[in-house]
Amino acid sequence: MQAGSRQPALPGTAKADTLITNAHVVADRDTEYPGGWIALTTGRVAAVGHSFEAPPQAHHTIDAGGRLLTPGLVNTHHHMYQNLTRSYGPAVNGSLFDWLTTLYPLWAGLDEENTYLSTYVGIVELLMGGCTTSSDHLYVHPRPGLIDAQVAAATELGFRFMAVRGSMTRSEEDGGLPPASVVQDHDTIMADAERLVAAYHDPSPGAMTRIALGPCSPFSVSEKIMVSSAEFAAKHDVRLHSHLVEDHEEDTYCLVTYGCRPVEYFERVGWASDRAWVAHLIYPSDAEVARLAAAGVGATQCPSSNMMIGGGSMDAMKMRSLGLTVGLGCDGSASTDSASLWMETRNAMLLGRLRNGPASMQARDALDIATRGGAACLGWDDEVGHLRPGACADVVVWETHPVALAGALVDPVEAWLRTGPARAWHTMVAGKLLVQEGEPVAAALPDVLRRHRTAAAAIQRLA
Repeated sequence: MQAGSRQPALPGTAKADTLITNAHVVADRDTEYPGGWIALTTGRVAAVGHSFEAPPQAHHTIDAGGRLLTPGLVNTHHHMYQNLTRSYGPAVNGSLFDWLTTLYPLWAGLDEENTYLSTYVGIVELLMGGCTTSSDHLYVHPRPGLIDAQVAAATELGFRFMAVRGSMTRSEEDGGLPPASVVQDHDTIMADAERLVAAYHDPSPGAMTRIALGPCSPFSVSEKIMVSSAEFAAKHDVRLHSHLVEDHEEDTYCLVTYGCRPVEYFERVGWASDRAWVAHLIYPSDAEVARLAAAGVGATQCPSSNMMIGGGSMDAMKMRSLGLTVGLGCDGSASTDSASLWMETRNAMLLGRLRNGPASMQARDALDIATRGGAACLGWDDEVGHLRPGACADVVVWETHPVALAGALVDPVEAWLRTGPARAWHTMVAGKLLVQEGEPVAAALPDVLRRHRTAAAAIQRLA
């Protein structure tokens, strides 16, 4: 760990919008400010400094009370609509394929209203767990307008959001897993992708909303939609996302259907590029990982979901040693049943140590994956995942109960993951407080939760 060097203050007599003082500031990997401060203005980090350096004046000052302050965590794989079927009894003990085939008929009930509600709840839950940027992979489209509903919820809350326009084209009738009611044809998918990018994708610095394309998986989409999505992404300069090498059954499926293993198929359809990131990547060979890394592909580890389903999990530190960019994801609420990036970061560290020994992964490694790694997967690493001057003002001040922290006197970053549970005390996105003293700043939340309960009961056919 190195202490950060002095950063320039605001020019002249200008005041910062917000100054957070009395914090252990983790500005970037290997750059920390014990007892430090951070100044934010116009949605950006203006300056960071030590306790012995005079901070700039500010219109609003927050005393962090000695707490840990980090960049906002970045969630690189989620299915927010699935919180409508959280802990759904008939699906909780099956394999991945059993779980999917049980839940697909329920998800056929998605519409704009319950998609908006589930996205709103999902984002608030992420904010409470210290997440300030998230992608979301919505691949079930029984009705039009679902991505629009997601963008509306994210915009209303002020959350940094990458909506992944997912798709499925291969139903049970075509040898896939999902029912015909939740798949779409190639032309419908690509026309909607064109519309969504034109309406919502913002490539400019400081963007709050971006669009990516996400054919669901090798066993649920046609080769044609994979190729078309890659060509579209290159033309419009957007990102690509899919599930890959999540289950041994995927190997069998790809060998029978495509005559090759999943990674080779991924390469064959034009996805091996630096605009793509994939979820899970549990069972590739070292040679396959090296090829993906050389192509610039990123990968998401979903620790809690993988453990919940019992299907194995990525060796994150080994992947990184092979050159692969690795981020973290909550995955769908129906498998994980929780959307806390703090918990995913802790579980990533514990899985790494379980697999490779106690010296193999430290808290700072896990934090780096949850911030810089996630931002790189989403192509947002120039502005998100660190707190260097000029970065987006996406900041989390963490709270752990004093009883849990008793005796943790030396290293606040290790204590953050080794004790706990921790929660976001303050979460800021673009310099705006969205969680304040542990509570979401969302006036509509009580009404949304009431409506969400009604929607969840209806989709589970309990109404």
